Amino acid sequence: MATNPRQEQDYLRPVRRALVGVMVAVLVVIFLIWRIDSPRVEQFRIAVIDRVVPSFDWAMRPVSRVVAMADRFSSYTRIIEQNQELRRELQQMRAWREAALQLEQRNAQLLDLAQVRLDPQLTHVTGVVMADSGSPFRKSVLLNVGARDGVQDGWAVMDGLGLAGRIAGVGQRTSRVVLLTDTASAVPVVVQPSGQRAMLIGDHSSFPILEFIESPDDLRPGDRVVSSDDGGVFPAGILVGEVVATSDRRLRVRIAADYGRLEFLRVLRSRPVERITDTGSLIVPDLELQPETEIEPDAELSIPDLLRDDG
Repeated sequence: MATNPRQEQDYLRPVRRALVGVMVAVLVVIFLIWRIDSPRVEQFRIAVIDRVVPSFDWAMRPVSRVVAMADRFSSYTRIIEQNQELRRELQQMRAWREAALQLEQRNAQLLDLAQVRLDPQLTHVTGVVMADSGSPFRKSVLLNVGARDGVQDGWAVMDGLGLAGRIAGVGQRTSRVVLLTDTASAVPVVVQPSGQRAMLIGDHSSFPILEFIESPDDLRPGDRVVSSDDGGVFPAGILVGEVVATSDRRLRVRIAADYGRLEFLRVLRSRPVERITDTGSLIVPDLELQPETEIEPDAELSIPDLLRDDG
């Protein structure tokens, strides 16, 4: 026999109302009991808590674990924030460290430019790099010193670390410096400790080429390269760089000068090359002939013969 859904709803509706009324009444009684300030009621409350709470320990464990997880999550969030703050401080410290290194290097360059002399008789004039006129076809810079400061064409130029180039064009107030990496640059150098002489020729790369080496097998990467005074172009002993071996199997030089931070350059006043105008100064003085030595007019005697006779 089929049941009528409407009859079931009519039956369940009073039951629900009764349950809701009983629950409300129980809650009101509990509220009143918890609000009554009486010793007996207080003892009753304590007895109920001692009776009910321990039996609900299994139900409180998930709640306590959820609370602990919430506390850990908040602490983890604080740790993430502290980690991000420490990273920001670390980045600032790295920036400050880089700035300190740059200032230290600049200070060392300035001290070197102001005080150090390669030769007691070799003076210099310091200039500020005004502009970098480098291009794919030319590697050069402009200085704010020129003819009024006594700068002459061909003089060596170096920063606080090593040889940077040479003067190639002098104006009244400015001068142009051709760097060692320019194709127009060819500098005589000496490779130490072997003492071999070579030519450092630029090819627009960061590592100029060593050419005209007598024994390339005697050179090793890391060998010190200094300038040579061959031809009277550069003073001897100026640091140029060190030998490196590249993938093209050619001996090249890592320049000691820092081309990325050319701010101040020192122009060396090269001493004029002593020119020999009288070839007679190279000939030994005339020997005084002894009285007993007779030389016939037609005899041809050489200086070794005279020395032999004198002995």
